[in-house]
Amino acid sequence: MTQLIQSTVPDVRDIVLDAAGTSLSGLLVEPRHTPPRALVVAVHGGGMRAGYFHGQTHPTQSLMTLGARLGFTVLAVDRPGYGLSAARFPEGQTLAEQSHILHAALAGFARTHDTGAGTFLMAHSYGGKLALHAAADDRGAGLIGLDISGISHRYAVDVRQFQDFHGLKTWPLHWGKLGLYPPGTFRHAKPLVTPMPPREAGEARRWAEEFPRLAARVKVPVRFTFAEHEGWWHHDDETLASMRRLLSAAPRAVFDRQPNAGHNISLGWAARSYHLRALAFVEECLMEREVPTPAGRVTALAAARAASRTGAGTGTGPGTGEGPAAPLPPVVPGPRRPAGAA
Repeated sequence: MTQLIQSTVPDVRDIVLDAAGTSLSGLLVEPRHTPPRALVVAVHGGGMRAGYFHGQTHPTQSLMTLGARLGFTVLAVDRPGYGLSAARFPEGQTLAEQSHILHAALAGFARTHDTGAGTFLMAHSYGGKLALHAAADDRGAGLIGLDISGISHRYAVDVRQFQDFHGLKTWPLHWGKLGLYPPGTFRHAKPLVTPMPPREAGEARRWAEEFPRLAARVKVPVRFTFAEHEGWWHHDDETLASMRRLLSAAPRAVFDRQPNAGHNISLGWAARSYHLRALAFVEECLMEREVPTPAGRVTALAAARAASRTGAGTGTGPGTGEGPAAPLPPVVPGPRRPAGAA
């Protein structure tokens, strides 16, 4: 039985992405025996690596293996300034610069891999800031949507007091209660933790001013999740209402709270629950693309009834409204995006 279970676990492998001359490291897993429904790109937070989304402490933690089992290709990237690109950008990059490189990397990936219905960004903490930048870019309108955890636009602490965002003083903010994580988590997480580049740390202090400008340019569905024991960010009802108002161009803005979780949700006991919810949001976004909206169905029904009132034949002349109603157009799933489509 163990061998049978292991044989169904998709293989997660290292990958190097070419971002218009910049090499980004990452992890990749693809579904077995079936084309992918979509590409889920996982973007890690500050001072972390792509392996954040492939937790090894407990079998249920990994977003990557779960996503592949549910039919998605999952690509976790080391953001510019981390992993393979750390030597090239020792001071890090601004979020705008990172967005440019991320878009280039994803365009290159799409030229050689099947991305199914398109690309969805799933991001954590500082990676959520990059995801919003990428969506606010002109190229971001083609994204399926965003799922972001561990970030709002209002810090719950005074970030000016921290010289080191990953020192002893900030440890409780990143992790919260020890019992929220499986035994061995911190030992396994050691290779994932890395210094935050200086330019990134400097820009973090200006996030409250940056968010409104970016939020207004996001034109895809977005979901925000806050851990029950989130320490970095405010996520009270008034904060969420403010975020919703600022996301004025997004067709949907969803807010959720994850019980029994600290800031690093994907490494805790709540990882599987959160990942299932996030992937369910991907499915909702795909459904909205493939199935007419309620407004669209009402419009189609009105058009069909109007057509029936103008039909020819006895009792079906203009204005009689007594002819048989024209059938509604069938629901046709959206076309798959072939390999090579950006």
